[in-house]
Amino acid sequence: MRPELRTTEDGVAYRDLNGNGRMDPYEDARLPVEERVRDLVGRLSLEEKVGLMFQTVIEAGADGSVLEHPGAISKSPTSTVVLEKHLSHFNVHALDDPRMAARWSNALQALAERTPHGIPVTISTDPRHAFIENVGVSFSAGAFSQWPEPLGLAALRDADAVRRFADIARQEYVAVGIRAALHPTLDLATEPRWARQAGTFGQDPDLVTELGVAYLKGFQGDSIGPGSVACTSKHFPGGGPQKDGEDAHFPYGREQVYPGGRFADHLKPFPPVIEAGTAGIMPYYGMPVDLVVDGVPIEPVGFGYNKQLVAGLLRGKLGYDGVVVTDWELVNDNHVGDQVLPARAWGVEHLDPHGRMELILEAGADQFGGEECVDILLDLVAQGRVTEARVDESARRILAVKFRLGLFDDPYVDEEAAAVTVGRADFREEGYAAQARSVTVLHNEDGRLPLEQGLRIYAERVSPEAVIRHGKLVERPEDADVAVVRLTAPFEPRSDLFLESWFHQGSLDFPPGLIARLERIAAACPLVIDVVLDRPAVVTPLLRFASAVVGTYGSSDDALLDAITGTIPPAGRLPFDLPRSMDQVRAHGEDVPGYDDPLYRFGDGLTI
Repeated sequence: MRPELRTTEDGVAYRDLNGNGRMDPYEDARLPVEERVRDLVGRLSLEEKVGLMFQTVIEAGADGSVLEHPGAISKSPTSTVVLEKHLSHFNVHALDDPRMAARWSNALQALAERTPHGIPVTISTDPRHAFIENVGVSFSAGAFSQWPEPLGLAALRDADAVRRFADIARQEYVAVGIRAALHPTLDLATEPRWARQAGTFGQDPDLVTELGVAYLKGFQGDSIGPGSVACTSKHFPGGGPQKDGEDAHFPYGREQVYPGGRFADHLKPFPPVIEAGTAGIMPYYGMPVDLVVDGVPIEPVGFGYNKQLVAGLLRGKLGYDGVVVTDWELVNDNHVGDQVLPARAWGVEHLDPHGRMELILEAGADQFGGEECVDILLDLVAQGRVTEARVDESARRILAVKFRLGLFDDPYVDEEAAAVTVGRADFREEGYAAQARSVTVLHNEDGRLPLEQGLRIYAERVSPEAVIRHGKLVERPEDADVAVVRLTAPFEPRSDLFLESWFHQGSLDFPPGLIARLERIAAACPLVIDVVLDRPAVVTPLLRFASAVVGTYGSSDDALLDAITGTIPPAGRLPFDLPRSMDQVRAHGEDVPGYDDPLYRFGDGLTI
């Protein structure tokens, strides 16, 4: 699908986005972005400018159509939010067939052409190239090439490999019309209980900075252009040090603490990604407690509401003038089915939605994530609580990114190219190799690894197909030459609040019954254990009886077996310390990278 073009008298092709029969400056691709932005902002109604300042969830029709009824997550028919509320930024969730995803993107852009000035849509996504399926955080790869989680990329210790991954992901995103990434996640994994560590590059501020910049450049290039995916780097000023490891999506996890005085470590990745040109920055939900920066106490309100940190530190001291988009749903509660997720108005719960929105704008944000309540902002302007000049300021920043991405000149994608590009064989092969190479060997008693080919293998949570590629599958440990068991890092299941069931939180101790059962397996044959390290599990008891223990961060069963047989030699190194015990975790400062005496250190990993 290609845009409909007109031609000026002197032969210049353009899109007549406002249908007035002439090429206006904002429609002229030859002009500088600043000039096009200035012209367009001067033409927009208040309602159109306000619509730019909201980014909400959207769902795609499986047949490539736009949904004209509320979906499982989205709140309104697509035409309502585009044509009546003037929204042009959407965060897409499920995408299945690439051809249909591209068709849907084109249908959405065609709908946007019916708005008064034809402002194109920017489609964003959370990460969708790895394994974790959590509608509040990330999606499993599906049709896209599948790679380790960012923790696994960090385990490779290779900035070039990270940039290569990001460039491949960029190509797949662009093919289906996704032009904005709600990542990279630059938080430090310093609190072992925190649920979101898998999406980070680990605990070390220098490694996180190096890989974060490489990731950004893979998606955006050296500067944002028509082939780029614009990144929103998050979560400013570092979202990792959550009190007791509880996540700030939920009321019990609202506090962010710095008992070790390490605020500077968590801030460290942001100045370099600002210098590298990140299109957006997202503050986290967390509310800083007892935080002092440059001798000044910081108000204990959520970062999205925090004028000292957004307007003062980010925009003032760090000189950032790009888009600040809030994390999702700071203004209104979210009701899904019979569950609720309260608005993350931490520290300002007493304010009504109007007061919350007003404070967010005073803090320095440009766009409200997960919201479509344009009426509230229009009310604030009508009441004189927010000026139209303040709206214009954010509209200019937001539109500049759309122009730099080339969306005003051609927002459409090729369905055939999408079908060929997404999940391309060489992309999948590179992702698979990264899955295997990121495997981290922690314990290898008597050189049990690599496993020989042709062994009789007893397996749990490993597909039979993966096993029989390397040996013979048997049903009992007593009949096996070796057992291979996959475990997930422990967590405490919760399901009261919406999204809560997806988050792995709480204790990192394996339950005693599981330990006893594994010990029985090890008594029958050598036992190889893989622990999926979406959090730093306490693996101490496993070392008593396991012949080998490895850690993974998003590896298929086939990739794991290829690694532990040496078919693709594992090269992963730990992106964080592994604690000796939960007592050590509880005694540890949430903001401090690593321990004085961990079970395994950041950077550990054996060769086989």
